[in-house]
Amino acid sequence: MIHKSTYLVPYLYDKLPEKGPASVSPLTVQVPGSKSITNRALLLATLARGTSVLRGVLFSDDSRHFLKCIQDLGFQAAADEAGHIVTVSGTGGEIPLSQASQYVGSAGTAARFLTAFLGLSHGVYRMDASEQMRRRPMAPLLDSLRELGCEVIFEPGSEAGRFPFMLRGHGFQKDNICIDIDESSQFLSALLIVSCLSGQDFTIRIRGSHGMAYIEMTRRMMAQFGVEVLAPDERTFLTRAGQHYRAMDYRIEPDVSAACYFYAMTPLLNVPVMVEQVHFDSLQGDAAFLRILEQMGCRAFDTPQGILLEPPLAKSFQGVTVDMSACSDQAITLAAIAPFADTPTTINGIGHIRLQESDRIAAIAAELSKMGIRCEERRDGITIYPGLPRPSVVETYEDHRMAMGFALTGLRCPGIVIDNPGCCRKTFEDYFTVLDDVVRRLVQ
Repeated sequence: MIHKSTYLVPYLYDKLPEKGPASVSPLTVQVPGSKSITNRALLLATLARGTSVLRGVLFSDDSRHFLKCIQDLGFQAAADEAGHIVTVSGTGGEIPLSQASQYVGSAGTAARFLTAFLGLSHGVYRMDASEQMRRRPMAPLLDSLRELGCEVIFEPGSEAGRFPFMLRGHGFQKDNICIDIDESSQFLSALLIVSCLSGQDFTIRIRGSHGMAYIEMTRRMMAQFGVEVLAPDERTFLTRAGQHYRAMDYRIEPDVSAACYFYAMTPLLNVPVMVEQVHFDSLQGDAAFLRILEQMGCRAFDTPQGILLEPPLAKSFQGVTVDMSACSDQAITLAAIAPFADTPTTINGIGHIRLQESDRIAAIAAELSKMGIRCEERRDGITIYPGLPRPSVVETYEDHRMAMGFALTGLRCPGIVIDNPGCCRKTFEDYFTVLDDVVRRLVQ
């Protein structure tokens, strides 16, 4: 893990021995387990009855906070970080401790998933989070919990609808709810995961359409653990009564979000890349980013070892106009390589990323503008024009995706410095170590 306060990205482009795709062996990369799958699996294993073994677990700030919260609730959960394994003894939806304090750090999944679980259980739980997470939206979920019978008590001096707060849960007092997911699909995922604990058929109707790829991930994982959610129409979800999660020996996929930073090197550096065991049938919506790279001229082949992405036949790539609502975590990644495209790139459908770890649209515009790159910022998107970035210190806003994404810019533009690279510990704490290894292998 990088402990330095800044990271000078190694300029690579002119140092590559060859730029012709036919003469370059594929760069093969391993990435850690998926954060989204790890945290869902931790809660599902807790809700199951019996002992689950989770393999390929991501250990990062977010997942460690989630694991610590589970342990603080009295669940037996043991971690083997060297082996990337967590063993969880689930209790079928019962929480061992009826009173506890929870600190979720900056983990949005822990914040939303555990709040729903505890708010719809029987007990009293104090919930708190990092300053960053205290700024992120919680109101739609908390309003839904209130409607379902939970008492939500905000602490004196705290802002209504945000951490910290107290939950006094009384179980499910209704069999249906409507929730707005425009600010975060995690609100819906949280309610879906715990819906089978209601003891009756439970219906969720939604407003908004943000992050439906993550909702599909949640539904598929619930089904793997034994609970099926029906979708009578695109705005309604129904969980039938009588379903229960079963304990599993469960393998977590590699993190496609992490893989995308390395796949973005294909058009950027004109090198083929393969990330091990990443496939198009992944549970993770960010696999759609590879289709965007295909639109830019790359070619993707799903092999038994993983997806192989080959660079454009020409030594340049095209800008695109895309709706990234299904893979919005990669908006920064696309923005970081967009200046090197032959034509402008327009990213649409990402208004909700203004409410994530940072205002990501504003952050993209600010950092590219500092590099001399022309941008046009909109409420729900941004257009980036081709240009040669100039040296710059990239402010990361304590946002791991700003750090990882804009490191790509520095591989093709000398003098790019990443401020606070350690913020990557949220999801991929060894990212810059892996990046250094990739650079070493490409230039040798």
